[in-house]
Amino acid sequence: MIDVYTWPTPNGHKIHIMLEECRFDYEIHPVDIQKGEQFEPAFLDISPNNRIPAIIDHDGPGAGPYSVFESGAILIYLAEKAAKFLPIEEEGRYTTLQWLMFQMGNVGPMFGQAHHFRSYAAENVNYAIERYTNEAGRLYRILEKRLGETTYLAGDEYTIADIATYPWSLNPQRRGHDLSEFPNLTRWLDVISSRPAVTKAMQILAERRRDLTKGMDEKTRRIMFGDEQFKKR
Repeated sequence: MIDVYTWPTPNGHKIHIMLEECRFDYEIHPVDIQKGEQFEPAFLDISPNNRIPAIIDHDGPGAGPYSVFESGAILIYLAEKAAKFLPIEEEGRYTTLQWLMFQMGNVGPMFGQAHHFRSYAAENVNYAIERYTNEAGRLYRILEKRLGETTYLAGDEYTIADIATYPWSLNPQRRGHDLSEFPNLTRWLDVISSRPAVTKAMQILAERRRDLTKGMDEKTRRIMFGDEQFKKR
C-alpha cells in the first residue's frame, strides 16, 4: 500500500497518473494547500520542502515504510518499483531522464511563474508578465519541435517524461498562448488524454479544487503566496 499526500495540481496529477498506470494499491490523503495543511508538522516529516506530493510506501526498501518527496523523484521511484515507464537500456533511460529534468527544471517552474503573474499576483507587473509569458512560449516551442520528431518525449514509448509533462502542458491559454499554435503538442495531449488511467487520475480530488483566478481572500493569499510560506519551521 502507498499513502499519497497530494492535492489536484499538476504536480499532484503526475503522481496520480503514475499510480493508476502502474495499478498500485494506494490511498489518497488530501493536503489542502489553500488552507495551509502543507505546513503541518506531520506533513513536513515526509516532505521537508512543504510541497505536495509526497508518498509513504509501506513496502519500501528493506520491506518497511519509506517516504519520498519531490514529484520527479517519486516518478523515478515508482517507475523502478513497477519496472514500467523508464527504459532499462541506457540510451532510452537517459533520454527519458533528460526530458523529465526538462519538465522539473523548466516547464513546471516557468509555466507556474507565467500563470502566477498573469492570474494570481496582487498587482500587475508588466515586466514579469512579459518575461514569463515569453519563456512559456519558448518552452512550448521546444515541446512542439520535439513532438514533431518523436511520438512521445523520449521516443516511441510512453514514459515518466510524458507523465510529468502532460498535466503542466494543458491549458496554454493560462500562460498567454493558444493551443492551435502547437499541432504536434495537441496530438500528444490528445493521445495521453485518451488513456483510461489518465482519465481516472485527473479526476482525483477534482471536486476539492477551488479556482483562485476568480479571487482569493487575504488569508489564502498569505498561505499560498505570502508570509506563511517563509516562516521559520
